[in-house]
Amino acid sequence: MTSELNNTQVKSREDFRKTRDEQKNTEKEPKKKREPKIRIRLIPIWVRLLLVVVLFAASILIGVVVGYGFIGDGKPSDALKKETWQHIVDIVNKDAEK
Repeated sequence: MTSELNNTQVKSREDFRKTRDEQKNTEKEPKKKREPKIRIRLIPIWVRLLLVVVLFAASILIGVVVGYGFIGDGKPSDALKKETWQHIVDIVNKDAEK
């Protein structure tokens, strides 16, 4: 074998890709305009929004129960009672009045 190569045989990747793309373009027929696809959503947007709001509210309630019942010294069921929240509001307002 000789160390000399014919320049027509050696191509860079860019040259090879250009020639390949040119061949593809000449072989293909002109593209026809495609009709836009109609997308049918599995879950409608309004259901997604409702689901986000419900999950947000549930996570807040779970956080209150865990924070009051397990991290704090209270009973978990007491975290959802109105009297507990009224007591918390009274404490906050009492400190604000001073």
